[in-house]
Amino acid sequence: MQLRYSFRLYPDAGRQRALAKAFGCARVVFNDAVRAREDARKADTAFPTAGELSKRLITRAKQTVERCWLGEVSVVVLQQALRDAETAYRNFFASLKGTRKGPRIGPPRFKSRKDKRQSIRFTANARWNITDSGRLNLPKIGPVKVKWSRTLPATPTSVTVIKDAAGRYFASFVIDTDPAADATRMPDTDQTIGIDLGLTHFAVLSTGEKIDSPRFLRRAEKKLRKAQRELSRKQKGSKNREKARLKVARAHAKVTDARREFHHQLSTKLISENQGIAVEDLSVKALARTKLAKSVHDAGWSSFISMLEYKAERYGRILVKIGRFEPTSQTCSTCGVKDGPKPLNVREWTCTACGTVHDRDINAAINVKTAAGLAASACGAPVRPGAIPAQREETGSHGFPTDPRAA
Repeated sequence: MQLRYSFRLYPDAGRQRALAKAFGCARVVFNDAVRAREDARKADTAFPTAGELSKRLITRAKQTVERCWLGEVSVVVLQQALRDAETAYRNFFASLKGTRKGPRIGPPRFKSRKDKRQSIRFTANARWNITDSGRLNLPKIGPVKVKWSRTLPATPTSVTVIKDAAGRYFASFVIDTDPAADATRMPDTDQTIGIDLGLTHFAVLSTGEKIDSPRFLRRAEKKLRKAQRELSRKQKGSKNREKARLKVARAHAKVTDARREFHHQLSTKLISENQGIAVEDLSVKALARTKLAKSVHDAGWSSFISMLEYKAERYGRILVKIGRFEPTSQTCSTCGVKDGPKPLNVREWTCTACGTVHDRDINAAINVKTAAGLAASACGAPVRPGAIPAQREETGSHGFPTDPRAA
């Protein structure tokens, strides 16, 4: 399977200007491709092929006065922008036909130079390399300093350079993992576990362990509120407003990074200790419409479950997602009698059939494990669901959603 390894970049002023030029050229080619498709649709003619667009928007455009500056950046960056537009249209048509999973998406939209997130991609034929001094050498950009937080397990197949809303630069490498090395890293075990996700505690395990919710957003609310208030008082278009915007973006980025680190550490711990894991398929979108919306988004359940999915596939674990309508909080885990719904303020209850006193969350976690069929399964025993594909992110367009990187 393929995963992404992201590292922080620290380009100097000259490299930042070169990257800004590459971001702009890729954006122009993407917008030209979308405009060509839209013109063909309005004229009721056949869509131009990728080869035709490449000749018209890149090769011939470089020879014109209006687009001669496209030759100042690597041609691979421009070709990948065309591929992104092609992928966006392919996903849009698949969504119309109903063959693409998830919510329906709209057609690709034009990218704006005011977009705070910019990205370009270099494939292997772009002849980028990592120098002996540890810098990332990019064509027509030059060597860029990289903060190596870990070693790459294999040779990358491509690298995506990203500038986020907080003004930070990242290099995201695509790596093909080695199944043999992954199996050695995490040997099989006979432990299975059920997880009940919540807000009071982020996760309650069927073993009785309770993991507190860090509530990163709630803890940073005071600082965010002050930064947002300062931003609202700045004049639009001024340099002071841009500085205030960066301050808000960096505060949000700090919260996001802390939450992602917590999810990674917890998901890796659960995957390494258990052969089978059961979770509930929560409707996060529906819960986000309630008065608990901020707390639901702060917990980040979807991101955590996505990490469990791709790590389970990578290391040969079993992940089972039970239906969201399973009465895990209403059923006695001892005798199996359904005792009826209970309000959220009831954290302990006594079964009317067998008299067992239950902790609401621990009882639900045990029922999640039982409903998934893991309570009686042996190490490596098959269960009803199959393998779950890992999530990964590429340089995308506005036409379809992008998820957090899976590195």
